[in-house]
Amino acid sequence: MVSTADLSRRAVLGGAAFAGAAMSLPAGAATRHQLGHKKLGTGAQPVLVLHEWLGDHQNYQDVLPYLSGDTYSYVIADLRGYGLSKDIAGTYSVEEAAADALTLMTDLGHKRFHLVGHSMSGMISQYIAMTAKDRIKALVLTSPVPPSGFKADEAAMAKLKAVITDDEAARAAIDSRTGKRYSAQWLTRKLAIARSASTPAAMAGYLTMFTSTDFSAQVKGLDLPVSVIAGEYDVPPYRPDAQLQTLGPLYPKLTVTANREAGHYSMLETPVLFAALVEKALQA
Repeated sequence: MVSTADLSRRAVLGGAAFAGAAMSLPAGAATRHQLGHKKLGTGAQPVLVLHEWLGDHQNYQDVLPYLSGDTYSYVIADLRGYGLSKDIAGTYSVEEAAADALTLMTDLGHKRFHLVGHSMSGMISQYIAMTAKDRIKALVLTSPVPPSGFKADEAAMAKLKAVITDDEAARAAIDSRTGKRYSAQWLTRKLAIARSASTPAAMAGYLTMFTSTDFSAQVKGLDLPVSVIAGEYDVPPYRPDAQLQTLGPLYPKLTVTANREAGHYSMLETPVLFAALVEKALQA
């Protein structure tokens, strides 16, 4: 049954929580066969957390103090070419990203786990659930790219490619995906995360992935709980109504929660609320 939850609640915009919380997390440096990652918690429920195109594990820095480490064991991983996996090159395909994620969780001893994905890794998460359904307990997707990908014409692709190396283009993209509501300082902070997160080659590779991949026919009918957190101030294709329209016909156990206080980056814009929404979805 497809349902929506309307949520209007104030939460603190991202601050400096990562400086104290995240840097103390155990970190696994990337190896040739294992994605770099950080761990939080010792709970019995493992949760793999993946990131978006313009960020890495740093995107979750402000959320960490509000996660329940006694209940969950969080593994916050970086895809190839990003963050703690920046030195791992690849083809940057959805198949490769899915295989890397599954290998990591196998290496860490987690046969079954929850999966949290954001934007492009929301697409990757759906592919993982489709190809390794027996290993996934539930999906929590924040502003996900659909399994059909986002098709881009020549003009749109040119704008996306500019984001890879042009700071003003990247700043404009971030600004539009947050409803043009935030200060220049906030945009500078998010841009700094983006620029430190990845290599241009990785960004270009994943751009090809989420604009040319389509497995929507194969994933249709996936019988797993799928929870989507969608920001009201995001660009139209990511908003709650669009998520319902796009994903509703695919997933019989879909729930879409509208975050009325955020755009594309719920974990950065409303970290307290985001942590609560994720764990509410995991508990369900």
